[in-house]
Amino acid sequence: MSTQANPLPLRRLGRTELEVTCLGMGGAGLGGNITDDEAIEAVHRAIDLGINYLDTAPLYGESERRVGLALADGWREKIYLATKTGTHPEWRGDFSGAGTRRSVENSLRLLGTDYLDVCLVHDPDSMEPVVAKGGALDELQRMREEGLIKFIGLGVRQHEFHKIAIETGVVDVILTYLDYTLLSQTANEWLIPLAVENDIGIINGSPIAMGLLSGVEPDVSVERIHLGTSDAERAHRLWQWAADNDLNLLNLAIQFCFRQPRIAMNLTGSKNASEVEQNFAAATTSVPDDVWEQLETLL
Repeated sequence: MSTQANPLPLRRLGRTELEVTCLGMGGAGLGGNITDDEAIEAVHRAIDLGINYLDTAPLYGESERRVGLALADGWREKIYLATKTGTHPEWRGDFSGAGTRRSVENSLRLLGTDYLDVCLVHDPDSMEPVVAKGGALDELQRMREEGLIKFIGLGVRQHEFHKIAIETGVVDVILTYLDYTLLSQTANEWLIPLAVENDIGIINGSPIAMGLLSGVEPDVSVERIHLGTSDAERAHRLWQWAADNDLNLLNLAIQFCFRQPRIAMNLTGSKNASEVEQNFAAATTSVPDDVWEQLETLL
């Protein structure tokens, strides 16, 4: 995988030894109300700009199928590809061995690839079926031995679940989300140190807090999943401060996460090439030190 003259810093994704770009591409936006062509253009633009990691999931509507279309004709070799198991709409919450294999094989077919760089167990309500004998982690290990998966991960909100996964010794990567942003850094309390101690790669989902920190004025009246009114109000104060000081909030939000060196990669979901370019610009425009000092006081 070419890393020559890549404007995005590369970081080691824990014991996987994968060298990933600080900014990765999340696939949620590719599954919604856009055309196949828009999705393909967005993926190609991300790769052309140097982004080398793409994360999708069966949960994200048409995302896997569209990513498969985008990665045809030699594009697959240019990127690390991750998807998830356990949230396929038809088999949601099935963390059995058979259910895990069915989900992963379905993903491989849609993605048009014969292997995944990373496969993450996605949003379990309990870790019991995941770690049970013959459950998801056992099956993913078998699939790893078969060469269908290179590395195993967990993508979930609950830090306690990440702790259980790390302690199994099976999981190589964790994906936490909404817990390391300008609004909240709860992942820093003990989860990030625990992961680092075990050489687990850390991926930070939604550094822009589901769009609250995208640079567009946040609507405090809109209800958002996993986020409360107080988050929206804080985001609005940050947006106002950035506007008053002629600063780009998207730039600040992404660069803030880059300042945590123990996070290997931050995933932003783009639904078109224009959003890819905005996120890339924010990720590659440095922020003066005095701005961080002012922001620290503000936070």
